[in-house]
Amino acid sequence: MKSHEQDLLLVCRSILMDAAAKCYTDIVSIRRDLITIRSRLSHESVSFVTITLPTFGKEFEKALDRARITASDFQGWKKRMCLPAFLQGFTRLVFDAGTGELLDDPDIAAIEGIRQIAYSFKKLSLQCTPERECKALSGYKEVECILSDAVPSGDADLFNQVSRLLWGNVLNEQYDCSQYIPRHGPGQTAERISGNRKYAHRSWHERLEPFFPSDLFLMSCYTQLDDVGDGIEGVQYVVEENELPVRVVLVPKTLKGPRIIAIEPVCMQYAQQALASYLIRKLESHWITGGHLNFSDQTINQRLAVSASSDQSLATIDLSEASDRVSLSLVSDMLSVHRDFHDAVMACRSQAAQLPTGEILNLKKFASMGSALCFPVEAMFFFTLITCALLKRQELPVTLRNISNVTRSVYVYGDDIIIPVDEVEIVTETLTSFNCKVNTDKSFWTGKFRESCGMDAFDGCEVTPTYIHHFRPSNKGQVAEIASLIATSNLLYKKGYWLTASLFKDWIEELLGQLPVIKETSPGLGWHSYQNGFNYDTWNRVLHRFEINTYVLRPVYQNDPLDGWSALLKFFLSSALRPSFAAVDEDHLSRSPRSGTSSMKRRRTTPY
Repeated sequence: MKSHEQDLLLVCRSILMDAAAKCYTDIVSIRRDLITIRSRLSHESVSFVTITLPTFGKEFEKALDRARITASDFQGWKKRMCLPAFLQGFTRLVFDAGTGELLDDPDIAAIEGIRQIAYSFKKLSLQCTPERECKALSGYKEVECILSDAVPSGDADLFNQVSRLLWGNVLNEQYDCSQYIPRHGPGQTAERISGNRKYAHRSWHERLEPFFPSDLFLMSCYTQLDDVGDGIEGVQYVVEENELPVRVVLVPKTLKGPRIIAIEPVCMQYAQQALASYLIRKLESHWITGGHLNFSDQTINQRLAVSASSDQSLATIDLSEASDRVSLSLVSDMLSVHRDFHDAVMACRSQAAQLPTGEILNLKKFASMGSALCFPVEAMFFFTLITCALLKRQELPVTLRNISNVTRSVYVYGDDIIIPVDEVEIVTETLTSFNCKVNTDKSFWTGKFRESCGMDAFDGCEVTPTYIHHFRPSNKGQVAEIASLIATSNLLYKKGYWLTASLFKDWIEELLGQLPVIKETSPGLGWHSYQNGFNYDTWNRVLHRFEINTYVLRPVYQNDPLDGWSALLKFFLSSALRPSFAAVDEDHLSRSPRSGTSSMKRRRTTPY
């Protein structure tokens, strides 16, 4: 990591100077901050900016939430009066140095600057230490024991009543498998099958057959019936005890800990996608849950977080290990009102997981991240628990009218929850009693700071930091790093961090040469401006448009031929799911893009 420390120091210096310029902070204090950063970088290396500084940021947020700095805050940092010596030039514009109390008119630019300094490298793409990975896997296994704990009988009874009435009305259609359109996702699979090979189905779990009949879901047309005997030719029907478990993998999240993903078998993901599309469509359109259970639009929660940071009427709640703490038995109870639909969900749920160590774990959770049903089902579960809590607190009977009334100020997007401030205590108690874990570091309700769906706000103003995901690229082959740094530079420029944006621009143009100014909608790589203007090199007389010569990202393809009935199946499914105006890759049956890889080529393209 020593080779990167000088770059980290340069970036920190630029961010400090930009943040100071935005709030007219004394340059002397910035110099002292830079000395501290240089010293601690030399001792702690990259962990200082990826772990220590983000911890400082969390301490700062909690102080904002309670409107004062206490003696127990900022442990491990030198203090001057009530404030930490580090970044005191900024913190004194937010808190009173003598009392530690929040100022009547804190400087928003200083709050944004502190958070930008603290969080810039929080999500730097680095591999965790083996010890932290082992700790994450141990936590994954421990949650299974927690899910065995019974919930209070009274709460369980109310949960079942609300579930039957609420989801009995929202999911009020008779189960009809012919209305569901399956699809394959772009990601990995447990069998390590990718691209077009997913459509050449080689195995099908027998549990799926009653609800996702293979002659309907695996066949392209009824002419194919000629090839069917006791099953579809080439497809192996797998009994329950021989099913492939989900493959648990660790992917980089932060240096503090990895993200745990469970990769599903091809046939399970295929069926899950069909149910997930139906669920999301129903939940987002029903008069009770529409606009309150959201899956495709984060801006609802983001706008509410901004307004709540000003009027303090709503709280933002975040849950830790959210999907892993959703109990299978409770989800089963929640969906039991529609038995056919319940059974279909359970049929496409994987029952076991294989850890990286090879250990097989029988799952008591409904599903981990990686299942297509994880996101919609966990949102339904949290919405149900919140409804129970609000009805219980207001001592209301379980009726549709009461459910609708108490949830008018409830908004759920995955594990990002927004509820009225007055209901925080009863909601958090209920969530905890059902084995959920409220993340107190990312939940806010007492002060003027709010955080939801990637939006951080204080007193009606956005203070979201821009994250730097990669180190400085050293050659043109590091396409992902180059594209990421260009995007980061443009975000910082728009936020007024001009020195930092210029530093990144210099790094990129050392590798690629000068890049043009382009509009944000341009397919090319280049720099954005406040006016959203653009440069151009020439006028294309054939296409009647301005053009520039710049680098464009392109997918990297692999040979992946698909023919016969499998090719026809892909054609029909793709046509059903694709908007009529969407472009089609003419070679999609002979090649497929490599997941997570791209190339970069200079060519003429539009700057807008």
